[in-house]
Amino acid sequence: MKKWIFIGLGAIVVILIVVVVVGVSKLGPLVKMAVNTYGPKITNTELRVDDVGISLFSAQAKLKKFFLGNPKGFKSPSAMKVGSIFVDVDQGSITKNPIIINRIEVVAPEITYEKQGNSDNFQSILNNVKSNVSQKGTAKKETAKEGPGKKLIINDFIVKKGKVNLAVAMAGGALGEQEIKTDLPDIHIKDIGKKKGGASGAEAAQEIFAVLYSQIKSPVVMGALKEQLKSVGGAPAKAAIDLLEGAGKGTDSVADKVKGIFKKKE
Repeated sequence: MKKWIFIGLGAIVVILIVVVVVGVSKLGPLVKMAVNTYGPKITNTELRVDDVGISLFSAQAKLKKFFLGNPKGFKSPSAMKVGSIFVDVDQGSITKNPIIINRIEVVAPEITYEKQGNSDNFQSILNNVKSNVSQKGTAKKETAKEGPGKKLIINDFIVKKGKVNLAVAMAGGALGEQEIKTDLPDIHIKDIGKKKGGASGAEAAQEIFAVLYSQIKSPVVMGALKEQLKSVGGAPAKAAIDLLEGAGKGTDSVADKVKGIFKKKE
């Protein structure tokens, strides 16, 4: 009798393992579908991941080949490409509200900063995100599809080993095959959404893009790009420097303004 009981329990364990494995195997495509469906509605640009890997025994995910396209009117093929993004979720919070994300780590992003007159691609993307947060109709659609009132808290959001490529549209000519590129200072944002008890996906994206944009337009990055342009020389390079001259102005408070918006809502 005991033998049959043990066999029965063993069969149940095997069945449970199969269910878990099949469930996890289906979870990756679901996450991929969610990112590829709702991401573009936040940025108003092409946004996709090619694949999502989910760890069987932990709440960890790896988003592979992340692609962020440019808004209409910009010529560069992409705004940002990342080989891998690592996400570590608090397992105990998955069925709760807010969901706690322990860590998101973006490794070696390739960023293309495209400047056109008084505008640039990341300013346009940030404006799109802000618009989708502030417009009640759009925000309601996004939160309704995520689930009623579902919020996020991100303890640590990290960007490291990034590169910024310069693309400039101008009438004075092109820079030819010369590549203008510099390092992006590492970024570490803590406690996204924590003060207000959780942020929507769009609100979290707004804070992240604001900080990213501030770093792209920081004196360190803009200064390095201008120095490379000076070494290239010629009329096109001078025209590009002139376009970048005001790029670092007025960005110190971008992230602060975003945080100010969140504080008003609290």
